[in-house]
Amino acid sequence: MPITGPTQRVCFQLQVRRERIAEYTARHAAIWPEMATALKESGWNNYSLFLRDDGLLIGYFETASLEDAQARMAATEVNARWQAEMSEFFVDLDGAPDTGFLQLTEVFHLEDQLA
Repeated sequence: MPITGPTQRVCFQLQVRRERIAEYTARHAAIWPEMATALKESGWNNYSLFLRDDGLLIGYFETASLEDAQARMAATEVNARWQAEMSEFFVDLDGAPDTGFLQLTEVFHLEDQLA
């Protein structure tokens, strides 16, 4: 069952190895269906990845709680397999990709300004 509640917007940064960009992109063109299901059921909503030509990766998702979403994913077998395969794609990774990313600080959100 998907997790609902107040929305936390999470934006993060990772660096993909330049020599692995094409393979990284290909792997994300169609992720494993069970991984997509696990992400959704764990509360990773509206999840997108953006990749610059030099390998700068920016990710964004919405969740009720980052810590809970990460913990729920960590409890799945599919996530362990995915993270093991994906970790080799990144430079200076501190942990698994889904926990070792650099979280960016939100400084502007239009809807907050309009409220």
